[in-house]
Amino acid sequence: MKPIIILITVFTLALLVSRPVTGDWQLIFAGNLSMCCMLCFTALGHFLFPKGMVMMIPPFVPFKKALVYVTGVAEIVMGILLLVPSLREMTGWVIIIFFLLILPANIYAAIKHVDLEKATYNGPGPGYLWFRVPEQLLFIAWIYFFSIAGF
Repeated sequence: MKPIIILITVFTLALLVSRPVTGDWQLIFAGNLSMCCMLCFTALGHFLFPKGMVMMIPPFVPFKKALVYVTGVAEIVMGILLLVPSLREMTGWVIIIFFLLILPANIYAAIKHVDLEKATYNGPGPGYLWFRVPEQLLFIAWIYFFSIAGF
């Protein structure tokens, strides 16, 4: 829920600031800035809760801890690249692929009841997927509309 709150809040604030400053609603900028902030926020979890993040990754995946840190850095870099107009479309496609690749880890974590922040198996469980999967689809649609299609 926190990522969606950040996404919508930053988007709204960017729009409210852009109108008086530029004289127009800067939808593409606001959409990409908000996704950048959301990705940077979610990247924090990779560094603040690495043990819980490792627990989210299925057993067959090697180098789990390194993968957690690399994907955290990747989220920050991808978020920043969304703010570079010449790289925005390519970055958007990379982020969509990234979101699709991490979805199985979120499903695995839900099935195993992983509590990311506490690094326990007392999390919300599969019911969480009723929120997480639509949230992931929202993020993919957001990236498509603001970064690839140019809204």
